[in-house]
Amino acid sequence: MPICIAPAGRELTVRKIGADEKIKKHLRELGISEGSKITLLSSSGGNVIVVVKEGRLCLDKSLAGKILAC
Repeated sequence: MPICIAPAGRELTVRKIGADEKIKKHLRELGISEGSKITLLSSSGGNVIVVVKEGRLCLDKSLAGKILAC
C-alpha cells in the first residue's frame, strides 16, 4: 500500500519505490530505501510526515504515493 494511505502511528517496512533512479538515490540519502523501516506520523491531504531513523521528513503526495510499504 502507498504510505499516503497507511494508518498513522504505525511502523512500516518499505517494499518498493516506484520512481526514477534520481529520486530513488535522493531517498536513499535520506534513509528511505527498500527494506528500511519508517513510521508514519501523519497524513493530511496526501502529504505525509514520516520518522526515518532519528529524523522527521515531510513528503508531498506525489512522492508518498510512489513509496509502497506494509
